[in-house]
Amino acid sequence: MLPRRKQRSPLQRFRRMTVLTLTMGIVMAWIGPLGELGEKNEPPGLLLLAVGVPGLVVFTVLYLRILEAAVAGTAARGEVVASAAVAVILLLTQDGDPWSWGLLGPAWASGAALLLSRSATVVATVASTAIGLLLAPPGADPSPGLSEVFVPPYAEGSAPVVGAYLGVAAAAPWANRLQLWFWRVVRAAEEGKEAQARLAVTEERLRFSRDLHDLVGHSLSAIAVKSEVAVKLSGVDAARAAGEMDEVRTLARQTLKEIRAAVRGYRTLDLVAELRAMTAVLEAGGIRCTLETPRDRVPEETATLLAWVVREGTTNVLRHSSATGCRIAITLREGSAVLEMTNDGVDGVSGRGGTGLIGLSERVAAIGGTVTAGPGGPGEFRLRATVPLEGER
Repeated sequence: MLPRRKQRSPLQRFRRMTVLTLTMGIVMAWIGPLGELGEKNEPPGLLLLAVGVPGLVVFTVLYLRILEAAVAGTAARGEVVASAAVAVILLLTQDGDPWSWGLLGPAWASGAALLLSRSATVVATVASTAIGLLLAPPGADPSPGLSEVFVPPYAEGSAPVVGAYLGVAAAAPWANRLQLWFWRVVRAAEEGKEAQARLAVTEERLRFSRDLHDLVGHSLSAIAVKSEVAVKLSGVDAARAAGEMDEVRTLARQTLKEIRAAVRGYRTLDLVAELRAMTAVLEAGGIRCTLETPRDRVPEETATLLAWVVREGTTNVLRHSSATGCRIAITLREGSAVLEMTNDGVDGVSGRGGTGLIGLSERVAAIGGTVTAGPGGPGEFRLRATVPLEGER
């Protein structure tokens, strides 16, 4: 099952649009025979019901499998060959011109082009066009219906019909290849962003482990050496042994203090960097973002907490709304920092806050602040956090 429209990411929406665009071959395969049947104004024959319609259904299923494989980046050579065989059988058994059953040739080529190389696509396009014209040749006069869309009313003979057919047959496969190439570029860009995020996390972990090793390694080595000295001196010089152990205690306390400082620095978020990052994330999701920040510097501890609020608020916007606009404003007043995030694109269901806001509210409340979340206007959702500044608590 596809996710709801409001829950789809931009990449999922673009994938859906790509799939719909690439079904052009199916439309071509059906519109020609249906158009001819409508022009004749007579009941369908036995051959059409026994071979034509079932053949089109099989061709459609095979085409969809080719399309699915192309979008997923897998192979489907059997489906390409089988769909070609079905198209040839239909052209051999059904009567029509290039703009009826003859469209099966370009339809097959537009699907096969998704899995073939450029040179193979050229061969497939030429071969399918030639077979379509050979097995569904144009009459002396252009047949009415679809040909009238491409052939001027004053044209006589089959040359204009053939010319227009050749143009469509040549353009359809390459139009599909262009759309598929565009999808792969967008998907590669998205995968690159994810890889960059994972790399940033890995680098941060390496930095923290390196800092922790530098802090703890030397101190623990010194503690181990002094402890051994104290053990050796315990039976010879108790006073010196006690002095060594006193130094061990001092080193242990200093090491603990340094570790706590390192962990606190690791958990500290840069508010300015976080605001820029979250703004970029929202705009990448098609959400227009407005940012308002104070001129005065926000204290470090308060800035870190506000950065966590911005991160959680951005997650809430992306997951629980179909927003097109978001406003982030931070103001300093009356000894407190006030953060407001307002976005549109909500209704009675999607307008509620995420469960992460509960833990965030408890964290802010622990230092005397408040977090409120709810409707901010018609179709809007507002997240407001008030955090006391350092020295005001």
